[in-house]
Amino acid sequence: MVMNLLRERYRLDLVELQATCAANYARLMRLLPDMREQLGARQVALSQGERLLGVLTLDVLDACPYTSTLRLRQELSLPWLPLPQLEVRVYHDARMAEVIGAAKARRFRSTYPYPNAAMHQPDEKTQLNQFLGEWLGHCLACGHELQPVI
Repeated sequence: MVMNLLRERYRLDLVELQATCAANYARLMRLLPDMREQLGARQVALSQGERLLGVLTLDVLDACPYTSTLRLRQELSLPWLPLPQLEVRVYHDARMAEVIGAAKARRFRSTYPYPNAAMHQPDEKTQLNQFLGEWLGHCLACGHELQPVI
């Protein structure tokens, strides 16, 4: 049996990426329904019983008629867990939300050759948008207002 040493090149699944971005838009609209009208922030606490596991802060950096720019960051997390921070562009006319920055990296290409100088994964953009969806889904399922409503 001869082993093929050439790996098949990664190809972006545009339909999957668009579905992920559309689902992320719906999740963000549940968390920040008025992001188009005002700048500001919302904090969602994540806890297990009485133990606070972390706080997700959603900052609206820019609000325009057709787009909004958000920064999402986790605070007060578990000590062994790196604190994620993402910048997200929300396209209201297309009803999609896409990760445009993570940590210090910005403007991701749809695919990367591998290996590359920055060591991005071939499907880095897809992975980041899937992570955003999982993160927001967890916040919607397990999150609550940080301060009690009076």
